[in-house]
Amino acid sequence: MDQSSGLAPSAEDILASYHIPSVKPLWLNANYAKHIVKGNFLTLSAKPKTVEMGEWVAHQVVDHWRMLITFIRLVHDKEEDGSSICNSRKCPKMSAGMNHSFTWLSSRLIPVEIPAYEYLTLVQRYISGKIDDSNIFPTDPAGVSYAENAAFSSPAPETGRQWDDTPEQALNEKPGQDWIGKRSGFPQNFLETCQTIFRQMFRVYAHLYWSHFEDMFSLNLEKSMNSCFSHFILTATTLNLLKKADLEPMQPLIDLWAALGTFPPGSKAYENANLQVGRLLVQKAGGPPSN
Repeated sequence: MDQSSGLAPSAEDILASYHIPSVKPLWLNANYAKHIVKGNFLTLSAKPKTVEMGEWVAHQVVDHWRMLITFIRLVHDKEEDGSSICNSRKCPKMSAGMNHSFTWLSSRLIPVEIPAYEYLTLVQRYISGKIDDSNIFPTDPAGVSYAENAAFSSPAPETGRQWDDTPEQALNEKPGQDWIGKRSGFPQNFLETCQTIFRQMFRVYAHLYWSHFEDMFSLNLEKSMNSCFSHFILTATTLNLLKKADLEPMQPLIDLWAALGTFPPGSKAYENANLQVGRLLVQKAGGPPSN
């Protein structure tokens, strides 16, 4: 609410509050927000009722990491001459536009700014290490469990806790207390570990969009990345793996996709969007994109 006038802020006012550069990123043009497939990605994110939540979250972490690592390698892997698309000259810090930058915890647990290339190296090491750790992601088929009640048939509730980028945080659960994934052999802090992984994956996507979308476009991969990222956002919001505040660097694109119908009404991604802003972005692009 605009206190001076008593009126709700306009879409233009909200869009201005995002502090987007005057020359808007290519991905904020509705004509470049297309996907390689049509359909409702929400069906891929919603947990089947017979699958235990821990198993479903683990599946989503592994599946989305498999998709993201493809785009990371395109900008991170070095060519024969030693160059890479993402490098310390082009990306001196891990950022998502001018308003958001991400730090990594040093060995002394001090947040430090590092070049995006180094950040991507550490992210790959961190996430792959977690997924490959059988104490965190048990792979014994005997550990697979199925839901027996409604409590395990719906997304985990928000806990209201704040997490930093330290390795998984102990939850100090009371003896005998249940937790997501317990019956499948996942540790008490499994959900928090997965939330940290998803937050790191989101930051990588945000950097790819703000700093390397034109690189993806030149490789004819922008639709592929749009498809993977919109699926990622639907999963993250449906399963409460990201908080609304985490989404801020990519809020304009979330608004745009909600307006374009990428996020179906009723989904948490749709609820987190500002339709006014999304429709304004569509209008600025000259209307909905053609198929």
